[in-house]
Amino acid sequence: MRSTFASATVRLYHLDESDPIAQTLFYGPLAEALALAAAQPEAVQQGLWIATDNDVAAYLDLADE
Repeated sequence: MRSTFASATVRLYHLDESDPIAQTLFYGPLAEALALAAAQPEAVQQGLWIATDNDVAAYLDLADE
């Protein structure tokens, strides 16, 4: 992600393969989005995505860094 500073405004959303409609879980600072994502069950984490103004990344890709 290009915007990786903790206060970057992001959208945390869940996208299920069986349902093409994304469900927004949070909109706000990256640090809070990452904390919320980490608190989700592993099955939910697999479908979490984080979007900034200029990029989208799977939560698990960011969590591995």
